[in-house]
This record gives sequence, C-alpha cells and structure tokens, in this order.
Amino acid sequence: MGIASINLKAIVAASIAFVMISVAAQAQEADLNDESELLEALVMADPAEAKRLERQLQALWSKSGSASADLLLKRGRDAMEAEDYGVAIEHFTALTDHAPEFAEGWHMRASAFYNAQLFGPAIADLERALTLNPNNYTAMLGLGHILEHINQPELAYDAYVRAQSIHPHHEDVSKAVSRLAPQVQGKSI
Repeated sequence: MGIASINLKAIVAASIAFVMISVAAQAQEADLNDESELLEALVMADPAEAKRLERQLQALWSKSGSASADLLLKRGRDAMEAEDYGVAIEHFTALTDHAPEFAEGWHMRASAFYNAQLFGPAIADLERALTLNPNNYTAMLGLGHILEHINQPELAYDAYVRAQSIHPHHEDVSKAVSRLAPQVQGKSI
C-alpha cells in the first residue's frame, strides 16, 4: 500500500507539472500570436488606432512572467522617472541578471545608460534587446538617437527606417527619418 501511495503521488505530481508547463506554453504562444497580430494591425492602422495598439504592445512587452522581475522593472522605471539613473541602472542590472531573456529589461537599462551618458553600454544593451525582440521599435529609435549623437547619421537613419517600417505612425520616428533623409540621401547606406 505504501509503494502504491508513493507511485500515485509521483504520478499526480508529474501530471500537475505537465499541465502547468502546457498552460505556460499556451500562454506564451497566445502572447506571440497577440504580438504578431498587434504588429500587423499597427502597420495598417490610422494614427489614432496606432496609439492604442502601441499601448497594447508596450504592455505586452513589459510582461516578464515573474513577480520579482516585475518589481525590479517598476523600481527601475521609478528611478528613471526621478532621474536617478545610477539607481535605475542598478535595478535594471539586477533585472537582466534575474531574467536575461526578458528584452524589456535590456531595453530599459539601455535607456538608463543613455541618460547617464554611457553610450557604449547603452548600444550593447540595445543590441541585446533587439536580438531578443527585433520588433521593438522604441529600442530601434533609441539606437538611432545614440548613433545620431555619436555622429553616425547613416546608421542612425537605418535604425529609424527600420523602426518606421514597424510603426509608421510613431511621431518621433517620422521626425527623425525626415530630419536625416537629406543628409544620407545619395550616400551609400
């Protein structure tokens, strides 16, 4: 009877683990479907609809799936809002250590580095963020800003054009493309 009870407990535990993994995989798949649908709609949207879709995408990209990661993200964003970039970098570093596959952590730490005038680390973090989420037009916009700041207008323009292809109605992206187009037209990019 004792062995049967142990086997039953093991079977129940294995079944619960399987169900939990399946539910998590389905939720992640649903998020991916939502993201691709939102991105497709964003390209075709009018400017008012684009703002709504942008908010939904930002909310989706801010989901870490971990309460502790969410707390670190919130604390880092709060520090950014208070313009305490050193503290923000600390929180976002803890976040990237805790959740290295969470693109928004890298993106936000890049923003903190940028605001602290640490452009090399900001570029490295944006590269990581864009590797994890190549559709993050705000990370591309940030990369363009840095490249423009360090006098790389052709590369900045490329980043802005890529961001615009994902979010054609983003006002800052459109302004940046218009601003740099005269500088880079006629040059090989």
